[in-house]
Amino acid sequence: MKVSYYPGCSLHGTAKEYDQSVKAVCAALGIELKEVEDWSCCGATAAHSTNFNLSVALPARNLASIEASGLNEVLVPCAACFNRFKSAQHHLAHDDKLRGEITKIIGQPYRGSAVIKHPIGVFHDDVGLDRIAEKVVKKLTGLKPVSYYGCLLVRPPEVCQFENYEHPYMLDDVLMVLGADVKQWSFKTDCCGGSLTISRTEIVNRLVDRLMTMAREAGANCVVTACPVCMANLDARASENLKLPVFYFTELMALAFGLPGTSNWLKLHMVDPTPLMGGLGLI
Repeated sequence: MKVSYYPGCSLHGTAKEYDQSVKAVCAALGIELKEVEDWSCCGATAAHSTNFNLSVALPARNLASIEASGLNEVLVPCAACFNRFKSAQHHLAHDDKLRGEITKIIGQPYRGSAVIKHPIGVFHDDVGLDRIAEKVVKKLTGLKPVSYYGCLLVRPPEVCQFENYEHPYMLDDVLMVLGADVKQWSFKTDCCGGSLTISRTEIVNRLVDRLMTMAREAGANCVVTACPVCMANLDARASENLKLPVFYFTELMALAFGLPGTSNWLKLHMVDPTPLMGGLGLI
């Protein structure tokens, strides 16, 4: 399986452990990634609040490049990038006038043929849980995560068309195959405050504390996410008495697969996960 790969800005910066673990897991599962040539920012998080046409043109430029590459399936790990790609594609599919305007802005043909995929969906549906189970060499026994999607992967449902938007389950399935004791909670898609972390920190602190409180009440000893913004907020903004280790789901897949690099990624976390993982004999 060979697909285009759009890392976006975060995965080349603050979320490099996500980028590296996605690449490691994909290689282990036989997925060949071809990074989009000359990719540019998708516009998250500010473009859509600044200029609508800009918010469509930025992801459309990348989508047109993906179409031109001949690899129409594109893996987009960042939840914000995934959402902006899907939003642009949705608007352009339903507005011919806008499509003409955006085509002129980006200076290249746009066909609307790219298939935008998230790693959760690719691993769950395209690779399959049985194949994932075959790669596990170290079961995550004792790990009690809650899955946290955040806002952008599943909403708006008519745009994202990904997962059950009221009760997503695929990430739970993947973690259970790895041997984790996944805890159920009703906060999988509640907001963490997103980019308000800089402009309205007090709001993010309150939302993150609520999420961590509910995760603890569910019996979790960690939180697992697929969003760089959610990761940053959950990992840095919780009150001291509520902090829990937070992981990208691909880090845990790599750990369960016995892939190198995991220890280097965990060092980049704000909340040190090594006491938990060491105590469970997982590292």
